[in-house]
Amino acid sequence: MQKNLEFSIIINNFNYDRFLCQAIDSALAQTYTHVEVIVVDDGSTDSSRQIIESYGDRITAVFQANGKQGAALNNGFAHSKGDNIIFLDADDYLYPTAVEQVVAAWRPNLTKVHYRLDVIDSEGQPRGFSYPQGSILSRGDVAPYVLNRGTYTGVPTSGNALNRQALAKVMPIPAEFYTSSDDYLSVLMPLYGEVSAVETPLGAYRIHTSNQWALTEVTGDRFRRFIRHDLQRCELIQQHGRQLGYVVPDDLYMRFFGRAWSRLASLRFDPAQHPVPSDHALWLTYQGIRSIWLYSGFNWQKRLIFSLWFLWVGLAPRPLAKPMIVWLFAPQFRPKVVGQGLGWLKRLVNRSNPSPPAKAGSASGVPMS
Repeated sequence: MQKNLEFSIIINNFNYDRFLCQAIDSALAQTYTHVEVIVVDDGSTDSSRQIIESYGDRITAVFQANGKQGAALNNGFAHSKGDNIIFLDADDYLYPTAVEQVVAAWRPNLTKVHYRLDVIDSEGQPRGFSYPQGSILSRGDVAPYVLNRGTYTGVPTSGNALNRQALAKVMPIPAEFYTSSDDYLSVLMPLYGEVSAVETPLGAYRIHTSNQWALTEVTGDRFRRFIRHDLQRCELIQQHGRQLGYVVPDDLYMRFFGRAWSRLASLRFDPAQHPVPSDHALWLTYQGIRSIWLYSGFNWQKRLIFSLWFLWVGLAPRPLAKPMIVWLFAPQFRPKVVGQGLGWLKRLVNRSNPSPPAKAGSASGVPMS
């Protein structure tokens, strides 16, 4: 634990006037005293400006023309002074002891502390689980997992407290990552130091239809967005990892089965619009099964279950494949009998071969329940 750390909570906002007060109030209500609150408004056209100005000198207000999230984070960071930074999305909020608990977990060699977030809906009602669901957060030296699998178990933007010195090595966020700045920071920060985690939820993450990554409906456009995002992520890891002297595998993209199944889902869901013309269902099915058995860390039962999913979606006629895609990515759309069957299967798997605690780099958010 380090004492007297200065924290900057930087709230980025665009047309979230209905949520903004709760985010600002949560930052101001922190029990830890060494906190500055900066609110960056990204050219909102609703009543956000009036709300921000109503706080007076209790916050630092920054107004800019619309430039997307990455530009707002860059601007907020430029105005900040804290030893550690929390980028808080304006539709999320922190619990009062969030910073205090982060400080208790902090050590000098850390690049960040991430913490769980309770998931709520657009009305602020709890969804009954925290993020990441079904996994523990990665900790320690996470870099090898990022470099060899391109992923680790983390949290969205609001669930991270970032070391300023490490953050300065990757800021400002380049323009090509302005709409995926969350992932830009998530991927790069572990390359500059160790990661610690708080498994207690320290804030709330809101899922609603205007949230970029919340999967409230299953469409081909969503899968195409995931694919472009993942291609960009892997290119980023290869570029920065090699610049830092790391060895990064050429097949990094297909070492995480989630990328194979989003590619396969896109191809089967809407083949005419699929963004990778060279893809074939059989090849993606093979890559998905390969990544599950070589890199997932699952027990053999879960590997078998997800392998069967790949075989079904890859080989079945499209009218039979599409429902399986929907049921995997959006559990709320599963028929009740399917959800009950998967719940029974998950309990059976866990009883027959309980999984060890998840390690850094294990997949998070696998839709099994």
